[in-house]
Amino acid sequence: MRNPDGIGVVRSATVPSETIELPFQVDVVAATRGSKAVRSGGRLPPGAWWATETPDGPGTLHLDGRGHHVRAEAWGPGAAWLLRQAPRLLGAEDDPDSFRPGDGPLSALARGKVVRFGRSDRVFEALLPTILGQKVQTKAAYESLRRIVAAHGEPAPGPVSLRMFPTAERVATLGYADFHRHNVERKRAATIIEAARRASRLEEIVDLSTEDAWRRLQAVRGIGPWSAALVMAAACGDADAVPVGDYHIPHSVAWVLAGEPRGTDERMLELLEPYRGHRMRVIRLIKSSGQRAPRYGPKLSIIDFTAR
Repeated sequence: MRNPDGIGVVRSATVPSETIELPFQVDVVAATRGSKAVRSGGRLPPGAWWATETPDGPGTLHLDGRGHHVRAEAWGPGAAWLLRQAPRLLGAEDDPDSFRPGDGPLSALARGKVVRFGRSDRVFEALLPTILGQKVQTKAAYESLRRIVAAHGEPAPGPVSLRMFPTAERVATLGYADFHRHNVERKRAATIIEAARRASRLEEIVDLSTEDAWRRLQAVRGIGPWSAALVMAAACGDADAVPVGDYHIPHSVAWVLAGEPRGTDERMLELLEPYRGHRMRVIRLIKSSGQRAPRYGPKLSIIDFTAR
């Protein structure tokens, strides 16, 4: 069976699986790296694993393969939804061909490399790790997320040991103390709880215009342009979302695009303007290149709120 977009699906009659034929080449691990919940490596079998609460219930998706053919398997009540979602997660709805790096510094970085944006269409799932990452080091945010998932996430269906992110319904019942013990201070905890209570409205942004989606996300106290951009990229596949307010990104953009060791949000937006429509694509391209602006100042330590 082949749809008008050129994406073929060969269905298996014996197991909840599909072979997805894509009109572009893909590495499933690299293609799903922008998602906030897809996991790979460690003790997991090869490929990408996504355990999530779908609109039809909990489910686990396994993607494996390179090139034009990807094997997708799914388990749980949400299996059918996950198999339908798999091409979107891999970037089937993205349009990287319209990106033009020009003759500047991006030309060499973009040569032979395609940054493709997938979309999960799971908004609260993208919000939870994003809010945890506000104003703290990435390592600290991941550790808090790991502990929260272990304490409040449910086991995922399927053949491997995975836990899903806690559902919005579960998070809405938690108090500040439940987050404090996982090294999350009151401000971030309050934002997470508020987002959980408004999750049904927030999940609707995947069907809204980009402008309306941004507006609805930022209507939640504690969700600003930085958080909204990361959620829009992960959940909606927005290749133009710019995380204004990031500590490192303006420096990296200024360094790679202009040779300037330090940048501001204003300077970053100025340098990215020629690439409007693909500004987050440019940011990811810069990040994947490994080029970083010179660093100054002492290394930050991780604060343990639970010791207070």
